[in-house]
Amino acid sequence: MPHAALHRSLCDSPLGPLTLVVSDRGARSISFGNIAVPGAGENAAKTAKLARQLDQYFAGKRREFELELDWSGTTPFRQKVWRALQRVPYGKTASYGDIARAIRQPQAFRAVGQANRANPLPIVVPCHRVLGSDGSLTGYSGTRRLDLKAQLLALETAAPFA
Repeated sequence: MPHAALHRSLCDSPLGPLTLVVSDRGARSISFGNIAVPGAGENAAKTAKLARQLDQYFAGKRREFELELDWSGTTPFRQKVWRALQRVPYGKTASYGDIARAIRQPQAFRAVGQANRANPLPIVVPCHRVLGSDGSLTGYSGTRRLDLKAQLLALETAAPFA
């Protein structure tokens, strides 16, 4: 399969700037900060749908994302985990063990954690909703910034849905 063209833009958010990347297949990645993306051309028009839905999410007006996702180059296991993450409802949380059981691999909770860490689309694929088995905040999607995870969880429990 030929490589899809990549398009990048920067999006403002309450958590600071987000670097958005989409391909012609769908949303590819969201990174916290202004991140260079080799091979991606600046194209806000191509990332507009993702940016608009993120704006709605941060405004408390969107609970689920309606986007095509481009997970090319990832493993079937990770994709299975990320689909399970998408089923954790807005404002709710699950443990790594819960996700492992949801994908019918109850002993794979550590591998679920690794897949969570590798999630290229934080917020859209809500890895911030996964907590340790004791309810504690644990690592967050490659950033290892628990403050971001806490802010996202607070936004979802405090924001009235309009």
